[in-house]
Amino acid sequence: MEERVRIVDIADELGLSTATVSNVIHGKTKKISDETVRRVQELLEKRQYIPSMAGILLSQNNSRIIGVVVNNHEKYENKVLEDAFIASALNALLFELEKSGYFMMVKATSDCSDIIRYASMWNMDGLVLIGFCKSDYEELRNKMHIPFVVYEGFFGDNSRICNLTIDNYDGGYQAGTYLYELGHRRVLCIADNNICMDKERMDGCAAGMHAKSGKTQVCLMQVPMKKEERLFFYEKHFEEMMTYTAAFVASDVYAIELMHFLTERGAAIPKDISLVGFDNISLCENVSPRLTTVGQSPEKRAELAVQALKKLKAGEPVDNIQVLPVKLIIRESISAPRQERGKGYGK
Repeated sequence: MEERVRIVDIADELGLSTATVSNVIHGKTKKISDETVRRVQELLEKRQYIPSMAGILLSQNNSRIIGVVVNNHEKYENKVLEDAFIASALNALLFELEKSGYFMMVKATSDCSDIIRYASMWNMDGLVLIGFCKSDYEELRNKMHIPFVVYEGFFGDNSRICNLTIDNYDGGYQAGTYLYELGHRRVLCIADNNICMDKERMDGCAAGMHAKSGKTQVCLMQVPMKKEERLFFYEKHFEEMMTYTAAFVASDVYAIELMHFLTERGAAIPKDISLVGFDNISLCENVSPRLTTVGQSPEKRAELAVQALKKLKAGEPVDNIQVLPVKLIIRESISAPRQERGKGYGK
């Protein structure tokens, strides 16, 4: 039978005093560096001190637990944590939180009331919420005192909510401008809705293409949210899509999916049609041709999220809307059009 791990064992292995280890366990970390807190917590986990530690953490005012809750929207078909954008955001948050000595707990739900129970059950120090709507955030702010920050919220200036967003319009504008400069005059915009951030992206692309001049044609094609239905939609509208010289797609996931669909049907990218996505997920580098996309930084947003949570916890003022810049990343999936096309492609 293995002996129970003692505080003195942890202290000896790390070269710390038993008082320091005890203070970390009991949440008394104000005079202890974040790095020391992290080292102690990691070894406590490794040496299976977790059961004793968990009970202590949950009884403290400062549990060091940050909850990350993702909206399990129907379009993810219960695979929300497999989505490349969500996975990238979680990865960046994990390492940023660990640097500050926090634990990260993840939950996926489409029910806003679950968030309140979840945060209370684990006595969380704060929350990061991803993918919910304006009414959800406002309800949570009215019912919870726990500090939280929002990823990509879409609402006005609410001084009680910290919204970490990106410049969606400018991302679309950069894509549209570059397509126009390359000579594209017929561009298809593809999204599964025409509201909030997707609308901003599409509107930005249209503006960048100088759509109001009458010299260009930018058309929104709204596709189904469910993958099977979306692929059927592409099949039905294949010939129509190929009358355009380029497609600006609201997300990389959809853009890569469309790339596979088109190439399987004999279309050459970018020879027959150029493709531009949005987000710069890691898969953009692993497809052929590599996907041109509008890039954002999950690491920078994670850094701002942790900074904001610390300030909110301390009662310090925080900018309630923080807009991160984006940048068009040009790769091989885009080129000058061969010519303006009529019906059909490759002509």
